[in-house]
Amino acid sequence: MTQSHVDVRTGRAIGSYPTYAEAQRVVDRLSDEKFPVEHVSIVGKDLRLVEKVVGRMTVGRAALAGLATGAWFGAVVGLVFWIVSPWALGAVVAAVLIGALFGAIWGAVAHLLTRGERDFASVSGLDAAAYEVIVDESHFADALRILEPASPAPGTRPTSDTG
Repeated sequence: MTQSHVDVRTGRAIGSYPTYAEAQRVVDRLSDEKFPVEHVSIVGKDLRLVEKVVGRMTVGRAALAGLATGAWFGAVVGLVFWIVSPWALGAVVAAVLIGALFGAIWGAVAHLLTRGERDFASVSGLDAAAYEVIVDESHFADALRILEPASPAPGTRPTSDTG
């Protein structure tokens, strides 16, 4: 597989789409037609950070989240011990329990140390106003040829050749 980099400043937009999924479908269509997709980029325009608040963070929830994280970490450590000592299955159980206890304590203490500065849980992500599919200048005509027979996808805004 050849590595190529699309220079979005000199590449040309073959379309602008309101959702990432629509832009992804265009690239997938190119790929299905054996187009060298390493010459394609999807570029989000007018990016913004969106933080969705999912709930109130309490000491109990912080401890529960820490418990889960600690249990996972303990399971990984326990499995490493089990690999080198397969007869010691108790080490896995002990590691999970110790990790869960330590994680719960750590989660509660860490939350208390914030002194109410951030008493909510959230999930962050990037969102764009539009997603442009950019193709290297040298492959632009081929991409258009592949995509032109199809009717435009809903919500697309065809771009001009001057772009």
